[in-house]
Amino acid sequence: MHQLFRRKAIGPTSGEHVDPQVEVEHGLRRSLGVWQLTSLGIGAIIGAGIFSGAGSAVAGGPNHVGAGPALVLSYVLVAIACGFAALCYAEFASLIPQAGSAYTYAYATLGELVAWIIGWDLIIEYAVGNIAVAVSWGAYFQTLLQGFGLGLPAWLATDPRTAKHAAQALAADPTITGSTLEAAHAWQTAPHVLGMPIIFNLPAVAIVALITWILVKGIRESAWANTLMVILKLVILLFFIAIGAFWVRPENWEPFMPNGWNGVFVGASLIFFAYIGFDAVSTAAEEAKNPQRDMPRAMMWSLAVTSLIYIVVTLVMTGLVPWDQHGTADPLASAFSERGFDWAAGIISFGAVVAMASVLLVFQLGQPRIFFSMARDGLLPAFAAKLHPRYRTPHVTTILTGAFVAFFAAFANINEVIELTNIGTLFAFVLVAAGVMVLRIREPERHRPFRTPFIWFVAPAAILSCGFLMFQLPRVTWERFGIWLAVGLVFYFMYGYRHSRLRNGGAAPVGNGPSNS
Repeated sequence: MHQLFRRKAIGPTSGEHVDPQVEVEHGLRRSLGVWQLTSLGIGAIIGAGIFSGAGSAVAGGPNHVGAGPALVLSYVLVAIACGFAALCYAEFASLIPQAGSAYTYAYATLGELVAWIIGWDLIIEYAVGNIAVAVSWGAYFQTLLQGFGLGLPAWLATDPRTAKHAAQALAADPTITGSTLEAAHAWQTAPHVLGMPIIFNLPAVAIVALITWILVKGIRESAWANTLMVILKLVILLFFIAIGAFWVRPENWEPFMPNGWNGVFVGASLIFFAYIGFDAVSTAAEEAKNPQRDMPRAMMWSLAVTSLIYIVVTLVMTGLVPWDQHGTADPLASAFSERGFDWAAGIISFGAVVAMASVLLVFQLGQPRIFFSMARDGLLPAFAAKLHPRYRTPHVTTILTGAFVAFFAAFANINEVIELTNIGTLFAFVLVAAGVMVLRIREPERHRPFRTPFIWFVAPAAILSCGFLMFQLPRVTWERFGIWLAVGLVFYFMYGYRHSRLRNGGAAPVGNGPSNS
């Protein structure tokens, strides 16, 4: 049992052996002030969540009720929970500035078994999360094509479950229009093979294949490109607010809470997807000029600014179209289309297509790095740490990740994918908050460039708030999450436990760190 909870050394402490695989490099240039850190946070947070996940949270889905216009309250609740979790992430990020994210944090504090669980769980955040992004990208791309009078056949631009549900809804109410009618059309017109309708999301598969090819060849993110993407996302959202505000119908905000507080809480558990990425601020702790002062300010400011933007966007969106008509993968564009403003929907779609392509790239870049860290520790087969001889990228795991994401993006329903992504990410946040407290007890003397303020209030608050949001998710999501973790444990005990480098006393490095260029 002791072997299952052996911890990995994270740096020089008194009398502690330092594993050369995890030795921290010092000397990063401290050049980021509070405004640069805040900008980094805003750019990381605003992504596919607001462009896609808001629709399901407002209107509801097969497994959950909708929040309606009261989703604005859900954003406030999630911002508070994320604020607590972000402060815990910041301490770990300054202490352990290494590849692997929460996996590395857990290995250093809670032991190998918990690290494996969190590493396996991070696949949900990165790979499964990217399935949702790819599906939403495909919906916005189809809307963009329609703006030019083009478009793919309906059965090549949606998933089978959405098409089937839409056909059933149309049969129950023949007056249905908009995106639901289009999805129903996919079910009615799809070709059949052996009696099975051929329906899949071709644009989602295509964009994942393109991103995977780019990442195998290697790409280096540049500061100007990242800034450009941040500006574009903000401009598109401000455009939606500025144009949509003139066509808001206040009667669409009634009832404000169609499903009461239950809808607000469920909505909070769903739109959590819109806040994934806030921990990017915490990873810059080593480069902050004054991390103890500026880190909490930057995280709170970035969460406050994005929450304000989300709240105003949601008010405009639900004011344009009744709340129960937003259950699509492209709710912002659909809101304009439903009112007949196809030109505005086209502009929104163009911005979303470009912005979400960058989100896809970043998350597809991150997943193979998690695999690399786990393979370096012996918990995954050595091929997961192989680098391309020319491009110096982890090409094997990049291709495998791309194939996984592309396959499920072809057939997955976006609502179910977002639910699974949220429970996996919330679980990771709970373990990080617990790990911060554990390390404070085990190694109180360790130097921390950033210390979470009021740790014995903030960390438990993060655990309770994130845990509360997890319990608002549908039962079927918990069942899928449990099955996923069970499969991971089987793999760990069949392979990871036997090949663990920490358990076997260490070995020569599997390979050098992957390159981004």
